[in-house]
Amino acid sequence: MVCITVPMTADATEEPQGRDATPWDTRAAPSTTSPVPRIAAVVLAAGAGTRMGQPKGLVRTATGEPWLVRATSLATDAGCDPVFAVVGAHAPEVSALVPPESAAQVVVATEWAVGMAESLRAGLASAVASDATACLILLVDMPDLPSAVLDRILARGVTADTVTQAVYKGRPGHPVLVGRAHWAAMVRDLAGDRGARAYLAAHGVDEVECSDLFDGHDIDRPGSVT
Repeated sequence: MVCITVPMTADATEEPQGRDATPWDTRAAPSTTSPVPRIAAVVLAAGAGTRMGQPKGLVRTATGEPWLVRATSLATDAGCDPVFAVVGAHAPEVSALVPPESAAQVVVATEWAVGMAESLRAGLASAVASDATACLILLVDMPDLPSAVLDRILARGVTADTVTQAVYKGRPGHPVLVGRAHWAAMVRDLAGDRGARAYLAAHGVDEVECSDLFDGHDIDRPGSVT
């Protein structure tokens, strides 16, 4: 397991300038000889979990499996590499739940308390350094998410221009697959706890109905833990 701390000091609105380029230079992925698009994954697990009574990154299933491990394993099993687990509240304790042998890399979002935007920004900042063509975004509080949903999203195709989202009876949900060409612009559109819904809609998101596979629910309260 690798742990990365991402301070949110770079201005994502600035254009890269030569050797002093910001981390958001996503105009082209590093060259790769693989004919198969590489897909990164970001698991958002940085929040304090106020309604849950503890950070959701610390919650376990009824059988004792950490939600964080379940989510990162789901992404890995779907073929995502690298996989970034973004932590914030109680970062040392949450990070410790990721086994040393896990392929997931822990990313500490230092400004996590500002809102989900900073967590997503931290995850994508780490993905930029990879040669991934697109990034699959998942939430830690969806432990019942089946692998079939990820398979369906990825089967729609993966390019640098991809913008694909799972919907459940027409309701937008997760996971969301975002091509590399969109990362910088999407991050600029994020603020506080406002998600990327407006950006996705404005850029012709491909909505993939998945209600036959899952109901799309996340878990916010202790009584709903499975």
